[in-house]
Amino acid sequence: MTATKVLFVCLGNICRSTMAEAVFKHAIEKRGISAEFEVDSAGTASYHVGSNPDSRSAATCRKNGVPMTHKARQVREEDFTYYDHILCMDAENLRDLKEMAPKKYTATLKLFGQYDPKGDRIIKDPYYGPQGGFERNFAQCSRCTDAFLESLGYE
Repeated sequence: MTATKVLFVCLGNICRSTMAEAVFKHAIEKRGISAEFEVDSAGTASYHVGSNPDSRSAATCRKNGVPMTHKARQVREEDFTYYDHILCMDAENLRDLKEMAPKKYTATLKLFGQYDPKGDRIIKDPYYGPQGGFERNFAQCSRCTDAFLESLGYE
């Protein structure tokens, strides 16, 4: 069986997408289905390539018992055919991905928030936002992860 490949995308790949990646990896590990997935994250912009995740994002994950290890990278052209699902955090990310995509690609491009059972489709950038943005993002990523896995037939 071929692994399902999932790429999470935000602007800089240090806050939201790294958190989504960490939450998703933790969820599939807890379910015992890690071998069935290949998971990564990337940014549409190159601002933070090679950087560690934002300390507030990492601290929020740690506080919730979710390990996070990642070095920021930018979305590459081959990602559009390598990954099955490219799940982004907001409408601008989706627009940028569609502009970056080669003419022929096989990945499904969607907002990760489309899976939020609370209907909160946009996972807002917490970088400059008010206190609590990282906790809000963690809750959204957790809900979306569960719903996305359910959509793929996992409990």
